[in-house]
Amino acid sequence: MTPLCDAHNHFQDDWLRPHRDAVAADLARLPLAAAVVNGTCEADWADVAALAETYPWVRPSFGLHPWDVGNASPHWRDALLHRLAQPLPRGLAPAIGEIGLDRWILDHARPDDPRLAGLRRASLDEQQTAFRWQLELAAARNLPVSIHCLEAWGPLLETLRTSPLPARGFLLHAYGGSAEMAETFASLGAFFSFNAFFLGDRHAAKRAVFARLPSDRILVETDAPAMLPPESEIRHRLPPAPDGAAINHPANLEVAYAGLAALRGLSVPALAATVAANFRHCFGP
Repeated sequence: MTPLCDAHNHFQDDWLRPHRDAVAADLARLPLAAAVVNGTCEADWADVAALAETYPWVRPSFGLHPWDVGNASPHWRDALLHRLAQPLPRGLAPAIGEIGLDRWILDHARPDDPRLAGLRRASLDEQQTAFRWQLELAAARNLPVSIHCLEAWGPLLETLRTSPLPARGFLLHAYGGSAEMAETFASLGAFFSFNAFFLGDRHAAKRAVFARLPSDRILVETDAPAMLPPESEIRHRLPPAPDGAAINHPANLEVAYAGLAALRGLSVPALAATVAANFRHCFGP
């Protein structure tokens, strides 16, 4: 079977650090061809680059996540430009991500949400400024982009319509928008990655969107250590984080492939071949 590709994860995350070698062994058994590992702030970009030196399947991506915009240093743009100028192993080109817009943290996140502890929640205008600058940088260099969006689909679409975009396209990771908006995003060059979290009972609408997307626009992801699949679907488990939170094992990528293949009436090998071709288009060989 064609090896699998994870279009979006966070292998650099501290929750996965104690388990990296065991996780890598499980990924080799899938087998895994490539995984885009997304930095989210200045503090973790060096870790992402180091992982690309250690694991041949790591595709490094560097960006300022909307959750981290409020805590970025005044010099984050220069720091990102410096990071992108550093050579990567195996002739890899960097990607830009995870970047994007998030209205959820402003309108619906709990004040005491532990995931947001210590973060200043940047306004949508602040997020927009950071997002647009990174998007323009990616377009100028034709680098892949991984985009996060929560409850900000209208502003995202307006930004994409009025900004230069990479000729290779861009990824809307764990796409949660409507089927109608997906058509417009696709016309702008979007790829859409399916996450096994969407196999849960409350996400039938998201599954319906992925059942209808054009075959040349689909990718698969884990977002590990986040977005755990439903309990009944989990194939690979890790011990909980120190605070007791559940951790998504990156090898649950195979759960996402199996779920998307079933949605689209395909065998997993057939889906894997399609996704591999799309991954090469978006992220390179």
